[in-house]
Amino acid sequence: MSSPQLSSYDVAVVQDAAVFLDRDASVQKTITLAREAAAKGAKLVLFPEAFIPGYPRGLSFGAIVGSRSADGRKLFRRYAENAITIPGPESDLLAATAAELGIHLAVGAIERDERNAGTLYCSLLLYGPDGSLLNNHRKLKPTASERLIWGEGDGTGLQVLPTDLGHIGGLICWENYMPLARTALYTLGVEIYLAPTADSRESWQSTIRHIAMEGRCFVLACNQFVTKADYPTDLDKASQRELAEAPDPLSRGGSAIIGPLGDYLAGPLWDEAGILYATIDPGEIVEARFDFDAVGHYSRPDLFRLSAPLGAGLGAMSPLEEMGILGDMLFGPGGAPGLLPPFDLDDDDDDLLLFGPGGDPFLPAFPAIFSEKKPTTKLPAKPTKSRRRGR
Repeated sequence: MSSPQLSSYDVAVVQDAAVFLDRDASVQKTITLAREAAAKGAKLVLFPEAFIPGYPRGLSFGAIVGSRSADGRKLFRRYAENAITIPGPESDLLAATAAELGIHLAVGAIERDERNAGTLYCSLLLYGPDGSLLNNHRKLKPTASERLIWGEGDGTGLQVLPTDLGHIGGLICWENYMPLARTALYTLGVEIYLAPTADSRESWQSTIRHIAMEGRCFVLACNQFVTKADYPTDLDKASQRELAEAPDPLSRGGSAIIGPLGDYLAGPLWDEAGILYATIDPGEIVEARFDFDAVGHYSRPDLFRLSAPLGAGLGAMSPLEEMGILGDMLFGPGGAPGLLPPFDLDDDDDDLLLFGPGGDPFLPAFPAIFSEKKPTTKLPAKPTKSRRRGR
């Protein structure tokens, strides 16, 4: 029996500015805009990267190579204090909103790890229509100066979630330039690809269209529209000087929704706030993959294979799968070289030439010299049983 075909549905991407450095106000703005999108029929609503409490474009946090300023430390503290925690009251509000509206809600947020208050993560949170947090993807590699303020995600959120809208996954901003990260999502069957960003350059449009064509998936790309007027007026003097030198607007936006053949379904939206809507027809994914399927009929698994570290967020593996990955590492996948030199298991003496006496493949790969000293202390002589002479 064939699986039922998904019906068409509407999605939305929100282009607006955060209430910068104000977590609670940014959460409330997210809820208001999500309600507006849901009222117009959107079943999936995406917000930009770092929408809560904002992307700190143009600010250096008082850091140059070899030096940090006291004001910069205070600004980072303010940024951290306005990050969200998971679980936490702000996350609960977002979850309740998704449940109230019956939508999938995806929000870019700065997250503070409760166990380590000094580390922040740039996260993409996906809530289901029942209010559950389906996934928390922490950005794998912050870009350039972002590395000063954000930690690196461990990959456990590198997931594609099966939902009643299709398989949903995504990457944040320049993670989308990482070919293997994209391939991981393709391998996991992504159909609705979320791409929140802070990149408002024209060249970003080429990126999101390429991903749609490469993955033969729908791409929802979302950015903030931000002007200098959106920043608080009580920044320290150094930050105010940096802001004065920045262009205005700070981010032009460029949000868009792309079909699986690379066509614009909505947008791009430039130089204004707004919400873009588009209708998703899941059947178009099948049509698009008729002549190209990156991890299906257009792949060469005998030549190329993506592997991820054990424990990464690519789904739970059975012990047999873990043994298979370990075997590929040691002996090479599909005839490719591994950590160990090739050897055979027949009865000839080939392996003695490769591995030495005993045919142990680990000896040449992990060379070591073993020596054993004889004990200096003499052990007591073993007592002998007395023999009785026979009579």
